[in-house]
Amino acid sequence: MTGRRDDRSTDRTTAPRAVEDLPSALDGEAFLHRLAGRRPAVFLDYDGVLTPIVERPEDAVWSESMRRTVRDLADRASVCIVTGRDRAVVQQLMGVDDLVVAGSHGFDIWSPTGGQLTHGILDDFTELIGEVTETLRTRLAGLEGVGIEPKRASVAVHYRQAGPDARERVSAIVEALLKEDPDRLAVVPGKMVYELKPAVDWHKGKAVLHLIEVLGLDSPEVVPLYLGDDITDEDAFRALRDRGIGILVGSPEDPEMAGRRTDAEFVLASVDEVERFLSTLGR
Repeated sequence: MTGRRDDRSTDRTTAPRAVEDLPSALDGEAFLHRLAGRRPAVFLDYDGVLTPIVERPEDAVWSESMRRTVRDLADRASVCIVTGRDRAVVQQLMGVDDLVVAGSHGFDIWSPTGGQLTHGILDDFTELIGEVTETLRTRLAGLEGVGIEPKRASVAVHYRQAGPDARERVSAIVEALLKEDPDRLAVVPGKMVYELKPAVDWHKGKAVLHLIEVLGLDSPEVVPLYLGDDITDEDAFRALRDRGIGILVGSPEDPEMAGRRTDAEFVLASVDEVERFLSTLGR
């Protein structure tokens, strides 16, 4: 796709590494060396991290054991959910309403104590997202296996269940839409999904940095950890370079990880490993 995408350029002190070259975050000695006695603040993506990727987004409900693990950790450390999902949707899927959640790639940030957490760059994009959603519904009508998910500040086009011809058609429609409105729209590519969002300089990485500031976590005694699996999580990995630790969730054997290079420093191969890691961290 050649249409406008998010500007993901940023200064790097370390070049991205191949997934298979990353050490496991379950390697206690290596990971504890990076913690260096500081207390963690934990930022977690939802899909692919706290719950496996599923065919239908509405089926991504985390397990009871994962829920307990995250809640136990939240009793001992700051825990924030940072997701491309709509905030209200992910809160419903989790059945938890007392964690900080940054939904829609950080466009909708909510705290159980402070309510809506705003930022100067953020605005009400309801009208824009409504227009884009209706256009997509019209142009994608009749394509089997394609789903449209409107959110507070973006709209996602899922095509995991679509055939090859339908996938090509989706790509062409999204690219055409971007060319028609390049000043207002950008696309965030993900795992079998295109996310159309406002063309403003905001993403998960900037949302995490904003949360570190407003939650009072910007201290030498605190080390931010970010766990994510998708391309959109690379923004957070880069944002935490030299001040935190990025942990990529995914196996090098997964076809969707083939050839991927990442700014994360550690890896966890599966959601089960995430649960083991968070449980150990909580203890």
